[in-house]
Amino acid sequence: MNKRRSPRNESGMTLIEIMMVVAILGILIAVIVPNLIGRDQDARLTAQKSDIRSIGQSLDIYHMQNGHYPSTDQGLEALVNKPTGHPEPKSWGPMPYLRKYPLDQWGNEYVYLEDGHTFELMSLGADGMEGGEGYDADVRYADL
Repeated sequence: MNKRRSPRNESGMTLIEIMMVVAILGILIAVIVPNLIGRDQDARLTAQKSDIRSIGQSLDIYHMQNGHYPSTDQGLEALVNKPTGHPEPKSWGPMPYLRKYPLDQWGNEYVYLEDGHTFELMSLGADGMEGGEGYDADVRYADL
C-alpha cells in the first residue's frame, strides 16, 4: 500500500511575507522619525522654562523668609545649603529650598546676579554662551 503524504501545514513566514513586513516598517519609520527629530530640544526648552520658574519661586520664598535674596557670591548654593557670609539668612531651613544644586537642561550652571533688591536668573541655552538664537538663546526668569 502506497500512502500519500498530505502536505504539512507548517506555520512560518515566507520570504515575501518577511519582505513585506520589512517594507511596511521602513515606510512607518520614514514617516514617523522626521516628525520626532528636534522634539528632544523642544522638550528641553519647555523643561528649562519650568525649571527657571521653580528656582525663581524658591528665591522668592527665600526672600520672604529672610528679608533678602542670596548675594551673588552666595549664589544658588544658598538654596541648597545654609549660606555663610553677608547677608546672613534670618530664617533658613530646616529644609533646603532646593534638594540639589541646579544645572540647566544642558548641564550648564545658571547665571545668578543679585543687586540688593532683586535678582537676575538665566540659562545661557544649549551653547552655554550669552546670546544666541533658537535653542542657543538665553532663557531669562524675567521674560517668563
